[in-house]
Amino acid sequence: MNLPTFSDVQAAAQRLSGHVVRTPMLTNPFLDAQVGRQLFFKPECLQLTGSFKVRGALNRLLCLTPQERAAGVIAWSSGNHAQGIAYAAQRLGISARIVMPKDAPLIKRQHTQAYGATVIPYDRYSEDREAIAYQLADTDGGIIVPSFDDPLVIAGQGTVGLELFEDVGGQDIHLDALLVCCSGGGLVAGCALAGEALSPNTAIFSVEPADFDDHRRSLQQGRRERVSEQRHSLCDALLAPIPGEMTFAINQPRLAGGLAVTDAAVKRGMQAAFEHLKVVVEPGGAVGMAAVLEQLLPVSYERIGVVLSGGNVDPLLFAAIIDAPDE
Repeated sequence: MNLPTFSDVQAAAQRLSGHVVRTPMLTNPFLDAQVGRQLFFKPECLQLTGSFKVRGALNRLLCLTPQERAAGVIAWSSGNHAQGIAYAAQRLGISARIVMPKDAPLIKRQHTQAYGATVIPYDRYSEDREAIAYQLADTDGGIIVPSFDDPLVIAGQGTVGLELFEDVGGQDIHLDALLVCCSGGGLVAGCALAGEALSPNTAIFSVEPADFDDHRRSLQQGRRERVSEQRHSLCDALLAPIPGEMTFAINQPRLAGGLAVTDAAVKRGMQAAFEHLKVVVEPGGAVGMAAVLEQLLPVSYERIGVVLSGGNVDPLLFAAIIDAPDE
């Protein structure tokens, strides 16, 4: 298995320079006082396409050969990887087909199509999205671009962690812990590679929805554990049932552990991000904030980095969550 290294993350940062936004590091004294810690947020909701996913997508597509570009790309995604691939493909003049669940948020489907990609809908509870994608490739050709189990995708996502560690380091701040939203594990794997090189004493944690805590369980058991795909969560972007083979190989020896949060805690995280940081964060992007507010880390971790991974949420759902009283 060809696992990426920190040098691949560095190469991705150079490759992506000028193609993606270097999102800022945000702080807020009220939130610091509320939780009794210093918090440093990486708002990838401000990224192109509204999510970190465009980093991995562009890094992968920029490395395609001319023949591969001509064949087009195929991916599967509940929305954020879809938009990242669609945007990258449009920017580079490549055709793209995306297998998306029928119940994906409307805003994600619309934006994916607006970038010029063809959307192939499927039922997430009865159909296999990967099988559909590979069948398309076998029938019509095309390069498969996985959402997380790919060295170039992981390296691209790792630029999130690289930037945050560079920003806090520039202020002579050492992060005791970093909380990273987790589904298949590509983002946290890339951040773990960056952390190992730039801040080896920072404890890095995956954060997942309570019913989709496959990384947390897998880290506890020392092997990849699958959760039921028949469960539901508000966090539509974080519903992978099992860690990726490649991502888990990176994460198992490097992560300090896994955390899980309820949908109610996620809603509070979205509310806090909007009220205090003035950013719109989707449910899956708010799990790190939720974990901080729920005080899931030991008090010994005084300076905590939090990745807010995306902001692609249907406006009506977001309005309902923001207007709802605290549960």
